[in-house]
Amino acid sequence: MSTPQTTSPSLTEAALALRTEFQAAYGADALAPFDRDATAMVADGIGSAAPAVGTSAPAFALPDIHGASRALTDLLAAGPVVLVFYRGAWCPYCNLQLHAFQAALGEIEATGATLVAVSPQRPDNSLSFAEKEGLGFTVLSDRLNTVARTYGLVFRQPDTSTARQKELGVDIAEVNGDDSYELPAAATFVIDTDAVIRFRSVSADYRWRVGPEEVLTALRTLTR
Repeated sequence: MSTPQTTSPSLTEAALALRTEFQAAYGADALAPFDRDATAMVADGIGSAAPAVGTSAPAFALPDIHGASRALTDLLAAGPVVLVFYRGAWCPYCNLQLHAFQAALGEIEATGATLVAVSPQRPDNSLSFAEKEGLGFTVLSDRLNTVARTYGLVFRQPDTSTARQKELGVDIAEVNGDDSYELPAAATFVIDTDAVIRFRSVSADYRWRVGPEEVLTALRTLTR
């Protein structure tokens, strides 16, 4: 598996270490379906239809972990928004990325920006996740991937990955409250106060994610 060139070095190292840990615990064969599916997603161009830099970010209003509706327009009234789409709390690569953003939350907020993470999990599962992990940023529930769809990110998880997940004790139909097995591609956007996207990173291969370093560079450019 080649190392991507667009991911923060620290996050790449953590992902490689995590993969080594999984191989030791479960064996390489257990990871094979996920690896094949990730490669196929790249070949299929998953997420390539996401809005480009310089275009308007699709508006949305989604419930947070306490059920309160949070609208993009209201969030932008307070400053730029860093919008992170993640698959769910069950995904270890998502957790690595969100922990990296949590560690950099003070720097992100110092630019005047708000960090928002969105997944198709039910609100109660997002609440448990945010409390357990001590996340200090806004976590929203995008049931049925309604908003992720407007951002061009949604795909149906291949049956091979779904079957192996269930063998490992993960059932995303239960986590998300629907049996579509649809998920968002991992994606991060920096949205300026005029609702224009100023930075975009979409990863069809969910094992690799953009980290806070690139996002902070984009945010600091906005404030110059």
